[in-house]
Amino acid sequence: MAQLRQEIDPGEAGLDAKALDRLDQYVAHHVDEGRLPGFLVAVSRGGRVAHLTVHGHRDRAAGLPVEPDTLWRIYSMTKPVTAVAVLMLAEEGRLSLDDPLETHLPAFANPRVYVSGSGSGSGSEVTTRPADGPVLLRHLLTHTAGLTFGFYYSHPVDALYREAGLESSVPPGADLAETMDVYARLPLQFEPGTQWNYSVASNVLGRVIEVASGRPLDQFLADRVFRPLGMTDAGFEVTSEQSGRLAELYGETDTGGIEPIPGLPLHGRPRFLSGSGGMVASAHDYHRFMEMLRRGGELDGTRLISAESVALMTSNHLPGGADLLAFGAPAHQQPGNAGVGFGFNVSVVTDPARTVAPVGLGTFGWSGVATTTFWIDPGRDLTVQFMTQVRPKTLKIFPELKRLVHEAVVD
Repeated sequence: MAQLRQEIDPGEAGLDAKALDRLDQYVAHHVDEGRLPGFLVAVSRGGRVAHLTVHGHRDRAAGLPVEPDTLWRIYSMTKPVTAVAVLMLAEEGRLSLDDPLETHLPAFANPRVYVSGSGSGSGSEVTTRPADGPVLLRHLLTHTAGLTFGFYYSHPVDALYREAGLESSVPPGADLAETMDVYARLPLQFEPGTQWNYSVASNVLGRVIEVASGRPLDQFLADRVFRPLGMTDAGFEVTSEQSGRLAELYGETDTGGIEPIPGLPLHGRPRFLSGSGGMVASAHDYHRFMEMLRRGGELDGTRLISAESVALMTSNHLPGGADLLAFGAPAHQQPGNAGVGFGFNVSVVTDPARTVAPVGLGTFGWSGVATTTFWIDPGRDLTVQFMTQVRPKTLKIFPELKRLVHEAVVD
């Protein structure tokens, strides 16, 4: 077990301590109002932690406080880890980003694209046509493959996912390989490469990693990512020794409070290994992962991927430099996506003047459904992570969090 620690004073890192106090007060107010159980926030400059705050509880009923070594369900912050694993295999020649998906998963051969129909009731009500081309691995990395989530309720293909038992993305009791067969039977929402739609794509990539490496996803990541980087608590399950440090998961109620809700089945190895959202990690673990990316693929003498692969991962891959607002499917055409493009499982700021919160050009990162987030601002040599455990309904704190961090950078 390793623990994140503050290494330098904010002033040494060109950060305003009073502005960071305002950041802490803003989030602590949400704890005091009962909208968050507790939180951890860490701000680093040049790789050194200059601000680390823990506040509130990891388990309110038990009265257990958030500690620097608390474990968090990071959900979709798993996706950038999956992208790094794919890039490792690409560098080793075990796959190419331009491989058709069917090269690795034959069930995805001959994809079909939705044309018309309601998507409710019998699947025969939906008309499809052959896709113009295959789904490529790079389409999965950029969420432009035409896959979707069943919980969107915004397109007839979403309804087909629900009918197939995929409202939570996984058929009950299925493993990763079995789930791929279900995904492959469903039509694409659009022609690959023509829109952006956040989706189950990283689960598919998890299975591609297994096939290309010949190893289960959790074992591959443990051996090739977690152990080399010193991510000592990261994984897809929580051991009996770790379980006391795992934060309780809460859901936001209709009245704005929070209540405990079931989390992932993290005790014992899960049958379904999710490259989309299956990981648990400490702040120290994710700091190590962020530092590897900030340093261009290397950390403490261990290189995972080349600097060129990191640059590729953190560049906008939407056609013509488009942002998510313009290129996104209807569910994603919202103001918060203005000025933000997409790389390989990370968002990338392409026009800071249009973003809802002030951030530097080229800032990249991603968030998890339990209100966890991270971002790396290369221009300011800044890395930030925020951890809590609330699945929100109306709670939106990230824009203000980014504004307050931005205000703290004075040098």
